[in-house]
Amino acid sequence: MTSSLPLLYSFRRCPYAMRARLGILFAELEVQLREIVLKHKPPQMLAISPKGTVPVLQLTDGAVIEESREIMEWALAQQDPQGLLDTANVAQANVLIDNNDNEFKHWLDRYKYADRHPEMTQEAYRQRGEAFLQVLEELLTDHNYLLGESVTIADIGIMPFVRQFAHVDRDTFYSLPYPNLQRWLQDWLAHPLFVQVMTKYQPWQEGDDIVVFPDDT
Repeated sequence: MTSSLPLLYSFRRCPYAMRARLGILFAELEVQLREIVLKHKPPQMLAISPKGTVPVLQLTDGAVIEESREIMEWALAQQDPQGLLDTANVAQANVLIDNNDNEFKHWLDRYKYADRHPEMTQEAYRQRGEAFLQVLEELLTDHNYLLGESVTIADIGIMPFVRQFAHVDRDTFYSLPYPNLQRWLQDWLAHPLFVQVMTKYQPWQEGDDIVVFPDDT
């Protein structure tokens, strides 16, 4: 590596990569960013993570973190100025993220790519995914965030996937009976750190100058 910063391979629109970048921002850390094109994965990334999925974080000691959830946890373990890993909520946060990653994402993928999964209709896939949305709606009934009045790792770990679900068919999503969830998502889409997460970067090529994320210029 040519930088004293950890090296993050990322893809702007991937929800896993989004939550990794959110974790880094909430931790107020900096990384060297390499935006990739999924159809042309750089050999430098594949050399440290042969499975070829983003995000991938290589630490300055050479250690590699290949899972977005672990990148969030690593970042917030370095520093957590807003208390996203509040011990009072961390167990419940873990359960929610487990459900998001293991169940909701399954139905989200089939809802988004229903033509690839003709076993059920797109509406049926959406309804299966809504079981998780109903859980989130209930949690947001009395609070601005999933587990209370402040952001936790559950919010940043789940929001990019709810965003993806909503964007399959925005009109349908905003017609569903989930006003609290819709408000929560809209607030997140306007959140300054999420806006920063969605900054566009040119795909990295060997020989490019180092790109520091976040870019505070």
